[in-house]
Amino acid sequence: MATKVIKAIIEKASDGGYGIYCPDLEEISLYGYGLTETEAKENLQENLEMFIDESENENIINALNKGDISFDYQYDISGFFKTYNFFNISELAKRIGINPSLMRRYKQGITLASKDQKKKIEQEIHILAKELCAVQF
Repeated sequence: MATKVIKAIIEKASDGGYGIYCPDLEEISLYGYGLTETEAKENLQENLEMFIDESENENIINALNKGDISFDYQYDISGFFKTYNFFNISELAKRIGINPSLMRRYKQGITLASKDQKKKIEQEIHILAKELCAVQF
């Protein structure tokens, strides 16, 4: 049996910690939480193991590939900026061409970005990463 890859979204939790959820698992609420991203990932793995150990529902066990799962971690915008909090949000917004006030609302999770806005932000962050890789001292 091949390892099943499941998308896991990392987000900023309402109390300032990290939450992780798996949107593609229908009818299965598999979540992780922690004060750090690492703790949330560990909690997600623990919850997966608990589901497998305690479930008597063969459909759930099969949907979770009997625990043979690899998580494809992705960030929502609030989770990304919580992890990479050294970004100046206003300057990044200007660089991308987004209103800085709107970008701060994305960062705080108050407003959700559209698919196009997410792509625009992601592309600019990738461009910035390439530029940073070229820096020499």
